[in-house]
Amino acid sequence: MAETIYDVAIIGGGPAGYMAAIRGAEYGLKVALIEKTDRLGGTCLHVGCIPTKALLFNAEIWDHLKHAAEFGIGFGEGGICTPTLDWTAVQKRKNAIIAKHVKGLDFLMKKHKIARIEGFGRLTGPAHHPSDEDLSMGTPALDGVHSIEVTTAGGGGAAGEVSRVKAKNVILATGSEAKMLPGLEPDSRILTNIEILAIEQVPKSLVVIGAGAVGMEFASMFRTFGTEVMIVEFLPCVVPVEDEEISKELTRLFKKRGIDVNTGAKVEKVEKTETGVKVTFTDANGKNQVKEAEKVLVAVGRSGRTDNIGVEKTRIELERGLVKVNEAQETAERGVFAIGDIVAGLPQLAHVGAMSGMVAVAKIAGRAFRPVRRDRIPSCTYTEPQIGSVGLTEAQAREKGYDVKVGKFPFAGNSKATILGSHDGFVKIVSDAKYGEILGVHILGPQATELIAEAVVAMELEGTVEELMFTIHAHPTLAESLLDAYGAVEGMAINA
Repeated sequence: MAETIYDVAIIGGGPAGYMAAIRGAEYGLKVALIEKTDRLGGTCLHVGCIPTKALLFNAEIWDHLKHAAEFGIGFGEGGICTPTLDWTAVQKRKNAIIAKHVKGLDFLMKKHKIARIEGFGRLTGPAHHPSDEDLSMGTPALDGVHSIEVTTAGGGGAAGEVSRVKAKNVILATGSEAKMLPGLEPDSRILTNIEILAIEQVPKSLVVIGAGAVGMEFASMFRTFGTEVMIVEFLPCVVPVEDEEISKELTRLFKKRGIDVNTGAKVEKVEKTETGVKVTFTDANGKNQVKEAEKVLVAVGRSGRTDNIGVEKTRIELERGLVKVNEAQETAERGVFAIGDIVAGLPQLAHVGAMSGMVAVAKIAGRAFRPVRRDRIPSCTYTEPQIGSVGLTEAQAREKGYDVKVGKFPFAGNSKATILGSHDGFVKIVSDAKYGEILGVHILGPQATELIAEAVVAMELEGTVEELMFTIHAHPTLAESLLDAYGAVEGMAINA
């Protein structure tokens, strides 16, 4: 029987990998998808984007119920709403959502005739040529074909059954994992995003170390559920990748909700106690502080999984442990591509991984593609209120030498926000004064993670402030806040 040689073999079954596999099959490529576990979806589906947003939606409903009387909805005597939280049911729903989409991915693999291979995949070296001998197989190697070693029953270098997969092209999509503070190991009290999603009950108190998107989302969620929350962040502001005004206002709103926010703080020690944990840190004023809590969440970033996947046997270049690629996602090793969280210079976001995967397979299939642009990537944080942003912050635009014009519009002036009872936040437009080019859009407020899509499209199509001022937005909608913000650039917001 002739040996199967795939057009492309993808190592990693998260969003970057499985979306690349599906698009490759749609292009007519013969695709193999190698995943070390028995379930596709990666961190995003199992212990990341999907379960956290499911829980955050529960928190949103819970918050509405607590204020149901304002909307004329009541239960029990006197029409007073006194909701109770069934955490077991909350977790059951979250797990059902995950299971549903795992089944959906299984179906899509079969539908597109993608060969699914379970095991830990690693490159065995550069593509071989006729002059080389594949000593381990004992037969001459084929020209330009890559060999991938797949280890089952343990993976990650553990003993198990080993097989070989051959492909003309390889896409590395091995994802990332949570970083941990030195000397700590995750358990039932010291948590990463994995452990906190499996807790059996809502903690009475929680210290969150790290104020990026992950830390802020869990802080927001558990505060809504009644947890006493403290945030400890080393940098001088929360959500540091966002515009300074967004960060400042979110800090104010978190403090208003009773969340203890400590920025410019350095964690010195995390210790276990009889009842929980004790976090010692130096605050922004140089004073030593100690906080005891039931649990601590370590959310200090993620590391790309580039260890033990064979990059050292190739020409692939790394930058701080991440893979360097060109605009087509190609590495320095011909025929080997990298996508998603292991790529240097791109944010570790599921939608970035997915698009980078579609770029890679388009290149492999000889189809047209548009490179991933850093300034066209939407960033979303699902706190209460939400953040949605794209493009340059005001500070970045000024640093690049633009003559900047800014427009801001508060949700307090938006009628749909009044209907929803959600007035916190604003829309901020950063533009170039000379040509009206939109350089960045930053939203803090209701449904910001949905609203930002308009801004991404507008910037992708190079819309100007003037053009968008005359783009009709339906009334009453939250999207009208963008229309007013575009007008505010020229000092002509209607509702403010």
